[in-house]
Amino acid sequence: MADRYDFHAFENKWRERWQADNLYHAPDDDPRPKWYALTMFPYPSGDLHTGHWYAMAPSDAAARYRRMQGHNVMFPMGFDAFGLPAENAAIKRGIDPAEWTFANVDRMRSQLRLMGASFDWDREVVTASPDYYKWTQWWFLQLYNRGLAYRAEAAANWCPGCQTVLANEQVVDGRCERSDDVVERRFLTQWFFRITAYAEELLKFDDVDWPESIRTRQTNWIGRSEGARLTFAVDAAGVDEPITVFTTRPDTVYGATFMVLAPEHPLVQRITTPAQREAVANYVSQTARQTEIERLSTEKEKTGVFTGAYAVNPFNGARIPIWIADYVLVTYGTGAIMAVPAHDERDFAFARKYGLEVIPVFSHPEVDTSQPLTAAYAHGDRMINSGPFDGTPDAEAFDRVSAYAEERGFGERTVNYRLRDWLISRQRYWGAPIPMIHCPEHGAVPVPESDLPVLLPRNVRFEPTGQSPLTQIDEWVNVPCPIDGKPARRETDTMDTFMCSSWYQMRFADPHNPERPFSTDAARQWLPVDQYTGGGEHAVMHLLYSRFFWKAARDMGLVEGGEPFLRLFNQGVILGPDGNRMSKSRGNVVAPDDQVDKYGADAFRCQLMFVGPWEQGGPYNPTGMAGIVRWLNRLWTVVTEPPALVAEPESDAARSLRRVTHKTIRAVTGDVERFSFNTMISRLMEHTSAIQKAREAGSCDTAAWNEAIESTILLTAPLAPYITEELWQLAGRSYSVHFQRWPSFDPDLARDDEIEVVVQVNGKVRDRLVLPAGASEAEARDAAFASPKIGEWLDGKQPRRVIYVPGKILNLVV
Repeated sequence: MADRYDFHAFENKWRERWQADNLYHAPDDDPRPKWYALTMFPYPSGDLHTGHWYAMAPSDAAARYRRMQGHNVMFPMGFDAFGLPAENAAIKRGIDPAEWTFANVDRMRSQLRLMGASFDWDREVVTASPDYYKWTQWWFLQLYNRGLAYRAEAAANWCPGCQTVLANEQVVDGRCERSDDVVERRFLTQWFFRITAYAEELLKFDDVDWPESIRTRQTNWIGRSEGARLTFAVDAAGVDEPITVFTTRPDTVYGATFMVLAPEHPLVQRITTPAQREAVANYVSQTARQTEIERLSTEKEKTGVFTGAYAVNPFNGARIPIWIADYVLVTYGTGAIMAVPAHDERDFAFARKYGLEVIPVFSHPEVDTSQPLTAAYAHGDRMINSGPFDGTPDAEAFDRVSAYAEERGFGERTVNYRLRDWLISRQRYWGAPIPMIHCPEHGAVPVPESDLPVLLPRNVRFEPTGQSPLTQIDEWVNVPCPIDGKPARRETDTMDTFMCSSWYQMRFADPHNPERPFSTDAARQWLPVDQYTGGGEHAVMHLLYSRFFWKAARDMGLVEGGEPFLRLFNQGVILGPDGNRMSKSRGNVVAPDDQVDKYGADAFRCQLMFVGPWEQGGPYNPTGMAGIVRWLNRLWTVVTEPPALVAEPESDAARSLRRVTHKTIRAVTGDVERFSFNTMISRLMEHTSAIQKAREAGSCDTAAWNEAIESTILLTAPLAPYITEELWQLAGRSYSVHFQRWPSFDPDLARDDEIEVVVQVNGKVRDRLVLPAGASEAEARDAAFASPKIGEWLDGKQPRRVIYVPGKILNLVV
């Protein structure tokens, strides 16, 4: 494939020039309107892969477009550098995690520079650097001081392969998202962030432009339910503590024929009778080996064990048996339910299996409630078998029963959330140490802010003990209590790495501030992020955590507004040539460095953006590079080898070229606003062909030609920054093309003079007509009836109906 342009000759030149000039640095004191563009920063795994390019090159194009529109664009880059892969690499290679991580950072930084992206490298952050995690620890202390960080014993997801606790969001189909090991449940003392304090506010998306799919996933994850809390006394000697349940159906309480506790519920051991103790203990042990996904599976047969104890229904005094069952989770609601088998399918299946009573409490026109039920039904007409509420219409039942419970003090209306507090403890070394000290007398004591950062010691030993390697370093663990100076111990858990990425967008605003995470002036200048891009797989982890973090920071008076990212765009996944995810085992990996060495960064960027809609992703096949290279060749040729230029502004050729140019400006501007980079490139290819056609005519009007050439370079600049910088210089324009104004279009010149109308007969396309723009229905009908093709299909018949979509479709129904 012969190239007219030699990218080797200028890509290095311009990269070095941009770097020397610090061209893409976003100054704080700038009168231009700010635009904060951010793409999710990478984990430094060792090499930049095609997926990184697919996420970042289009994001860069969008940032460059905003800069050319006159904005002071901040487009920073950094590295999300803590995490388990570094520990695994350290164990495997026998090196320090910091050494492995920072070597990868250096390599990936150099690879990112090859991309030609307009990152502001002066603002780089690396989350594993002490000058960054000092402030991660500071944030922990602020949350702790406000009651948003706390320590509690709770059932935790334990990955035996990673030897650490996982957040719920890191468990996928019952397995660890990293190691794919089956996740176990263990009770451990953990640190949590009280994200549930913001559950209601996190359901609101009024101030953001986010994909509907992300909003829906977060809404479902938070899982808001309106219902009531009811208390049931336990009829067991020495047990005064009642069982509290949350139910969305308090109106079915008279149909509660048994209670179910989660096997881990703290009352289980206290209420179990001696006769049932062995069976209960065996069941609890068996449940501990199951994942939450397995326990909640709708396909799994329901199992349980009777505790031997009974509860008392506060509404009618009925004694109802208390069971344990694995389908009830201690981490959801209260860890206990009142079971109403007549009106809940799960409870019905359980009751049938174990011969428990089924009492319907709603009449139903299709159900004979005097006979044993064959299936549960959710709602009915009026309440029955419900004492004083008999005859109450279904629509009024919830409120009447809830009010009754509140009046008598054994219930209250409330809202429950599926969302659980964010578990941040990790039994790992390579993470930000939690800045707390455990004192025998004073309990958990915060590390004084003046002592931050709590530095990670180097060269630790990694052993599969289930504890952090930090526990083995006595000189690090044993410290004086900050209150009285007596012997105490550091917290040895480190923070979930999502903690680091929950606030990084704030640090970019003021990345080198040694006194605070960022200044008030920097926050007002840059925050929040105007456009965020990244993968949709982070919907209920990073994106949700960042929103929580921002809202907490707002309530501390550190930021303004309710959201960290005003606009969000999720790109799809770039696949291998075979249509599968790229992986070494499949042999379908396309290495970016090889593509850049062969075709240049511009061509690789453009080919990635040309494979299809950015939000959909798709397979990348290097054979498709030929079309992109041909286009860039043509672009090079029309700029560097112009035709004879003459003054013929009124010629048909000049008017035609100007119309094409202005239509292209209008269309491309719309494309880049919508992140439709594939259609943007297609239109620029067409424009290049139109310029080439004008060139081949032998001569061209000077003004029309210069306008077309200047416009096509400027429109292509966000996509292919190197070649356009070179062509801009060769065209005699001032440096740099990337700070020129985005071209504007003349609406009159961009308006279509003619339109294509598709003609259908009975819904099938039979002809296409070229008509004047703004053609009426009558004009379109006359043109269609005059068409020989349409005449054949009508065969002398008159249409009984005509449907006209102006400027698009004429459908004749015969």
